[in-house]
Amino acid sequence: MKPRLIALDWGTSSLRAYLLSGAGEILDERAKSWGIMHVPDGDFATAFATIVQGWQGPNGTLPVIAAGMIGSAQGWHEVPYQACPVGLTQLAAGLASLVSDGARLRIVPGVIDPGAVPNVMRGEEAQIIGALDRAPDLYPRACLIMPGTHSKWVEVIDGKIQTFATYMTGEVFALLRDHSILGRPARQGAASGGLPQELANQRWRESFERGLVAARESGPSGAMSLLFSARTLVLVGRLGAQDSLDYLSGLLIGEELRCALLARTSAETAPVALIGDPRLCERYEMALQLFGVSDVRTIPNTSVAGLWRIAVSAGLV
Repeated sequence: MKPRLIALDWGTSSLRAYLLSGAGEILDERAKSWGIMHVPDGDFATAFATIVQGWQGPNGTLPVIAAGMIGSAQGWHEVPYQACPVGLTQLAAGLASLVSDGARLRIVPGVIDPGAVPNVMRGEEAQIIGALDRAPDLYPRACLIMPGTHSKWVEVIDGKIQTFATYMTGEVFALLRDHSILGRPARQGAASGGLPQELANQRWRESFERGLVAARESGPSGAMSLLFSARTLVLVGRLGAQDSLDYLSGLLIGEELRCALLARTSAETAPVALIGDPRLCERYEMALQLFGVSDVRTIPNTSVAGLWRIAVSAGLV
């Protein structure tokens, strides 16, 4: 198949590049740990030229589309946010253009929900467009949950991002794991060696569910009052040290769900779908079921599909 488009998913921690055919199929893909904070010498142009080397041909004629933090103030070229409600047409119209060594890149704008408490996203908007392309039944109305460092809960109506909320669950977990006393028991417990895979799977599920239930039943005080229990339960012998991080994960994800589900209004009957890393989505699906939300699906590989749809809408291919 003849290449027609280069798509870049360029975020904070990684850079992924895809060579796409005229049908949007992946012909080749590459990845580097060159997120915007880790680009060698801060040289975005060289990083771009390196990762697409051999794809452009002698004339550099293939169109290039990029999404993610590359369009932020800390990225290569800042692109203004599009205000909600935002759909495919608005994103395509808001593409910013950048020329590098003869190659022209179009960068997808981020999205801002300028409410009383503003929320922003960069990169997730392409994933949302891809999810709606892969699951068109979600187009009329959907609640899209995007687990990650900064989890997003997105309300979609008529194919447009109407509103969304951000929960810093992943970042808070990483901070507590690596820079607080709560992570110490697990680090010390790791020295005792690993468990057989089947037993390890059972253990993490049990510990994670224990944290979820504690958060669900936390009442008005919320899970913040329970975080220290990730240490005290170990101290009194009621929780294994190696299980404490899965318990902590359950507390934090459970608190996210408790708050987000309370906040749902017009989307409360909308179908729910998960977008993101399959292992993390597995945890969220398990949590949602425990909170009474069933019939949840996970939609994989949405970023490339979204970049393709935006490129087509913009007339790049």
